[in-house]
Amino acid sequence: MKARTTILLALSLVASYSSAQVAASPDAINAAAILGKSQQAFYAAGNDMEADVAMELITSDGKQRTRALTMLRLNMPGGAEQKYFLYFREPSDVRRMTFLVWKYPEKEDDRWIYIPALDLVRRVAASDKRSSFVGSDFTYEDISGRDISADTHKFVREEKLGDNDCHVIESRPKETLDYVRRIAWIDKSTYLPLKEEYYDLQNELARVFTADKIENVSTGGASGAIPTVLKRTMRNVKSGHRTEVTFKSVSFNVGLTDDIFTERYLRRPPSKWVD
Repeated sequence: MKARTTILLALSLVASYSSAQVAASPDAINAAAILGKSQQAFYAAGNDMEADVAMELITSDGKQRTRALTMLRLNMPGGAEQKYFLYFREPSDVRRMTFLVWKYPEKEDDRWIYIPALDLVRRVAASDKRSSFVGSDFTYEDISGRDISADTHKFVREEKLGDNDCHVIESRPKETLDYVRRIAWIDKSTYLPLKEEYYDLQNELARVFTADKIENVSTGGASGAIPTVLKRTMRNVKSGHRTEVTFKSVSFNVGLTDDIFTERYLRRPPSKWVD
């Protein structure tokens, strides 16, 4: 009986040790959970957000086109759904163009774009989500984020990117897209994505995203400041074209209401927020 008890105790200790080893193993780190925190930090900070944004489209030989816009974002109650409203002010060929997104978890987002030259409101089809957003190196999906459940995720390693300690996560789309995998460097303290690499169908590096400037933005309340990416770049590696997006001003928790994010405001944007 004593021998049997000793054997059971030994087996229990081995099992406990094995469990501890698995918990500490990189393979056991929940990559999807890390990405969930990253999307919250990057796309959903605060209750809402208002920002004046400059978008620079830069060719490989340095020629530039500038677009100025206002971005509004509202987190819906419960935190899973979001709404975005983008209003373009400059240049003249895109002035008054608007873009509306209703973002859902676990299903395709609803997207609309208003083209003032045609006085046309058009639904952006789900099949177009990987298309260029108004001629930039960002896609429609890049603007409001990609559903985590649409990909499989794997923790790759931990490493430094500059002075920042990062989780490195690989994501592979479950459906066939314009890329086969994405590698993301996510800051371990802020969970902001500092760099992303997209590999095309030939498994060659195609696009690179970088967070170029991060600052703490005050919320004006008890919640304190929010680490925010104020400048970000998406670069097409093969063409040399890149798009630099700079947030000239950012305000959180400004009191946006749900009625702003409707089709009726695509043609007549709310002057309180876009002028």
